[in-house]
Amino acid sequence: MGNQVVIIVGTFVLVVTGLLLGYVLSQLVLGYLGFNLLTLLGTISLVLIFGTLYYVLFWQLRREPSQPFKGNIPNQVDEEITGNYLKNRLIARLSGDFAAAERLIEQAKQNYPGMPENWYCERVLDDLDRDQR
Repeated sequence: MGNQVVIIVGTFVLVVTGLLLGYVLSQLVLGYLGFNLLTLLGTISLVLIFGTLYYVLFWQLRREPSQPFKGNIPNQVDEEITGNYLKNRLIARLSGDFAAAERLIEQAKQNYPGMPENWYCERVLDDLDRDQR
């Protein structure tokens, strides 16, 4: 939410500043506005404000996609890494007995069909934890 507020406010101020800068420059070029120290400083300040907001806004937009996406679209790479991690944890829990880990996962698949692969590893690990208590 905080990033969205920065982007919305920054975009609004950027548009207003851009419009003001365009208006001042067009009036200077058309000759309706006299060129003096006040118009020079005003134009420089508008350019600085516009440039700073442009930089900050796009810096914020560039930062935002690096945050993890928490939508409904599953990320295959993350699921594979998590699945491998859980399977390795299960094998380590069983003192390296790969066959026993596979049997327990297959048994969980028969007892609870239709679940994601990671769920079965988590279920077997939870069952082993519960049995140790």
